[in-house]
Amino acid sequence: MTGRRWLTALLLAGLALATQAGVMTRAALQLHFPPPWTVGEKDAQLPVWPIFKQDMTSPVLAGYVFESIDLAPLPGFSGTPINLLVALDAKGAFLDVRVLSHHEPVFLEGLGEGPLLRFAEQYKGLSLRQNLKIGSNANRGEQHGSANAYIDGVAKATASVRILHQSLLASALRVARARLGFAAGSDPALLARVRRDGFRPMDWEALLQAGLVQRARLSRGQVERAFAGTGVDEADGTGAASGETFSELYLAYLNVPAVGRNLLSEAGWQHLLGRIDEGDHALLAIATGRYTFVGDNFVRGAVPDRLTLRQGELPLELRDLDLDDPLRLPAALQRADAKVFRVIGPAGLDPARPLDFALRVTREKGMLYGERVSRDFALPYRLPPDQVIAPQGEARGWLAVWQARAWELAVLAGALALLAVVLARPRWIVATPARLARFRTGYLVFTLVFIGWFAQGQLSIVHLTAAIQALAAGRSLAFLMYDPMSVALWAFVALTLVVWGRGTFCGWLCPFGALQELAAQLARRLGLGRRLRLHRDLDTRLKRVKYAVLAVILVLAALSPAWTDRAVEIEPFKTAITLNFVRAWPFVAWAGGLVLLNLVLYKGFCRYLCPLGAGLKLLGHARLLKWIPRRAECGTPCQTCRHRCEYQAIKPDGAIVYGECFQCLDCVAIHDSPERCAPLIARGRQRVIPVRAAVATTVGRSAA
Repeated sequence: MTGRRWLTALLLAGLALATQAGVMTRAALQLHFPPPWTVGEKDAQLPVWPIFKQDMTSPVLAGYVFESIDLAPLPGFSGTPINLLVALDAKGAFLDVRVLSHHEPVFLEGLGEGPLLRFAEQYKGLSLRQNLKIGSNANRGEQHGSANAYIDGVAKATASVRILHQSLLASALRVARARLGFAAGSDPALLARVRRDGFRPMDWEALLQAGLVQRARLSRGQVERAFAGTGVDEADGTGAASGETFSELYLAYLNVPAVGRNLLSEAGWQHLLGRIDEGDHALLAIATGRYTFVGDNFVRGAVPDRLTLRQGELPLELRDLDLDDPLRLPAALQRADAKVFRVIGPAGLDPARPLDFALRVTREKGMLYGERVSRDFALPYRLPPDQVIAPQGEARGWLAVWQARAWELAVLAGALALLAVVLARPRWIVATPARLARFRTGYLVFTLVFIGWFAQGQLSIVHLTAAIQALAAGRSLAFLMYDPMSVALWAFVALTLVVWGRGTFCGWLCPFGALQELAAQLARRLGLGRRLRLHRDLDTRLKRVKYAVLAVILVLAALSPAWTDRAVEIEPFKTAITLNFVRAWPFVAWAGGLVLLNLVLYKGFCRYLCPLGAGLKLLGHARLLKWIPRRAECGTPCQTCRHRCEYQAIKPDGAIVYGECFQCLDCVAIHDSPERCAPLIARGRQRVIPVRAAVATTVGRSAA
């Protein structure tokens, strides 16, 4: 088997699809859980392994172990999910939490991995039944009366540890619901959704009557009876004052249009929608009375200490959205404490089921050795049934991600359809050089800004290495379904590889390629740099380097994930597109250097080093069409297209090297132009001479 065929076979194997993203095996897990623990066979329906512990003469189910990336692949700061190994006991407590892999730049290149590993270790012994909150030792002493359990955060890495926190809770909650009987076994992938239609103008009283805003009142007598016998009760709480209002709360789903659009201005409503992701829940809480959920130590943007939310047996994190948009409230509530809290979608809140809010009241007694006594008071809330949509069918977890990005996918689909039409019927676009230049520049700007920087749709060799690593461990690649933009692009690229070859992606849809070409256009307009054109023999030899780069990366992907992470950094895509050059200086220098090299050696990285381009060229051998038109004169004697080709993808005999063609359409434009194509110019002259001779003869006869 030749080297090219071997690489092609390896790539095709890497692109095969299966169902999961994890890398652990039963044997590997047994090393993490030695005797007296025993790891059972992997669950056939959920990607978890049961773990057993010997009890006398028989093993007893102790819990489940799983990888977070299989259940909640939330993108990290670098765009890649953090993968955690999580062991959950039969009661919902964490037996162990370890970081298996991550790509968080602050821990890879700045703080080191130690702080991240220590952060994850803090979950051991905590329970899903607790309200877990990221805090710090600095204010731990003031939070004994809090309804939350605190975990020390990591300075300068707030975003990364919060992503880890959300990944852990989202994956563990899914296992708890499906295997531990929490929340009646409901699956987060099969939850009801809040209706987005049905808006009608309503005032405050109408919202109350419709049950969209619900009121809960706590009297002073209720509180004193709860604290009776604790030593912190107040004597007059059972007398005449017992009927006084201790706290009064109003609760509502603010992202229900009938609530949000009536209580916020249109600008405030749009601001709210911009602050939450699809599937998130925005919950409004308004409190009056002598005691509210806003305590002296309340921090804007944080999790409240006094107000908690549970659904079934599981707590759900409420985080202040810190909205300053004014609410349209009655005069009596204008000075009330009002906050909008978010519950993230992966937490699994079901809007069709009751929400169990609770207000925690804490009192102290004792001078030297103070004792705190706390009581929780239930504040039930249920969204009216006509405001929710029941789940439809057995939707997979990734389906919600596709639904959330529906408009982005629609824009992409329209752009890809336009590109397909232009490439299939390019005659109108190439009719004039100016028209082709305007269309190509506009499309490259779209590719860089929308596909790359905004939608994070940069295809990468990392997709192939992830496939190799998963398959080598007996896993699959369904985790790619959580990145719909990349999946859509891969599908289009797979189709166009068969029709046109590598050039459709490399020439039109690669954001880093677009960045290079736009930079070269700008430099040319400014008169900067002088383009270097290599001798064709040297160019041919250098183009083979990318195959060696590809081979090294794929071999490492099968043998060493750690070295693979280092090797794929030859691609500047993460630095330039995913992280917008916000990274450690060596990576920025490499990516920036390649852009500058492109000003002298046009798209040098794409032509000589890009491993993804090498892989696409190999797969492009399946191309069915020789779609670039040629004439007998092409190459013999005409060399116009070859000299104009920036990619040096045309041989001296005029043949197109489709594997190196970037489908820029320049040679197609020259081929169809009577003013630029030498054979057409020559034919035009041949037609003109007989016409001139005939005209001269006619004139001569007339004169005679």
